[in-house]
Amino acid sequence: MNYPETIRNLIECYKKLPGIGEKTAERYALASLNLDEDTINLFSNSLIDVKTKIKKCVKCNSFSEDELCEICKNKKRNHKTICVVEEAKNVILFEKIGIYDGLYYVLEGLISPLEGIDPDKIKISKLLERINEEKIEEVIIAVKPSIEGETTALYITRMLKDTGVKVSKIAHGVPLGAEMEYLDSLTLEVALENRNIISS
Repeated sequence: MNYPETIRNLIECYKKLPGIGEKTAERYALASLNLDEDTINLFSNSLIDVKTKIKKCVKCNSFSEDELCEICKNKKRNHKTICVVEEAKNVILFEKIGIYDGLYYVLEGLISPLEGIDPDKIKISKLLERINEEKIEEVIIAVKPSIEGETTALYITRMLKDTGVKVSKIAHGVPLGAEMEYLDSLTLEVALENRNIISS
């Protein structure tokens, strides 16, 4: 006997999440039957809100509910340093460490000639404009240590050559090829503290 269609549909929805297979989706769907009405309403409203209310910050491309994210709006932060990351979720990783007080910039990808991703297809030109307009003094490149990451770091460094902007890169306590989201906070903290100067 199959589950009723309503439960089958919920199982299929859970399977759309990364890392969720048939068995886990089935377990989640059945567990959902035991949730009280308030929790179900919160769950469903949160899903809708994430889709309708979350947008990109106009300055840094990170998650935001307003035109500017909380970090870009915060006047207490160091507005002369920008940490460049690949994805918006990487901002959250660094914020959890709690030792960095500067700004961020999300590239939304890395340069990858083999995949046809050149600098124009990610947000590098907007980054360069922001560095110039806001008189940024240091750029910290915090992308994953891969061929794409190194290519992107090299390109940004070349673009900032002779501008007087100090360019540093997080130290390679981060293993080669590692995905940023799987690194523990101590590894990230050490990498950030021991970042290497690329140019100044």
